[in-house]
Amino acid sequence: FQITTLGNLTPSSTVFFCCDMQERFRPAIKYFGDIISVGQRLLQGARLLGIPVIVTEQYPKGLGSTVQEIDLTGAKLVLPKTKFSMVLPEVEAALAEIPGVRSVVLFGVETHVCIQQTALELIGRGLEVHIVADATSSRSMMDRMFALERLSRTGIIVTTSEAILLQLVADKEHPKFKEIQNLIKASAPESGLLSKV
Repeated sequence: FQITTLGNLTPSSTVFFCCDMQERFRPAIKYFGDIISVGQRLLQGARLLGIPVIVTEQYPKGLGSTVQEIDLTGAKLVLPKTKFSMVLPEVEAALAEIPGVRSVVLFGVETHVCIQQTALELIGRGLEVHIVADATSSRSMMDRMFALERLSRTGIIVTTSEAILLQLVADKEHPKFKEIQNLIKASAPESGLLSKV
């Protein structure tokens, strides 16, 4: 008997995972420019709301580090990896240090590899996973779309950056509402999600 995951987010029980947003992927990943700009918004939102951020880089020696447009100031952890999933011992240790963590907001590349494998491992550990569809992509739109479909059938929440940020503030009276509102004043680019390619 499966209870539907409602996916209510609160800043105190949420962590952001930024996966492999690296220089070498820039020419290869579809809509990478859009993904970067949405990723920036999410990280600014995390800083405003005091949400811990965990960042990985896939084999940075060969693939370069996180793109410079993405500001990693204040990230709790920035780790190199060779495993596709972000769930490394150091990441598990960092999660264990965050009291009451319940939800992971996950974005980056590639949707059907590192994002998918991370999401499945996290949900297997009893965490609730939100994938930010407009901040995750692949080299191929086919791989991206099938991954998002598969993940949503697994009880993982596939959502958008604006929905996430507004869910985290929850109330126009929230002290950071105005600043979060400024982040989303201009709608996020649709990152190819509405094109039928």
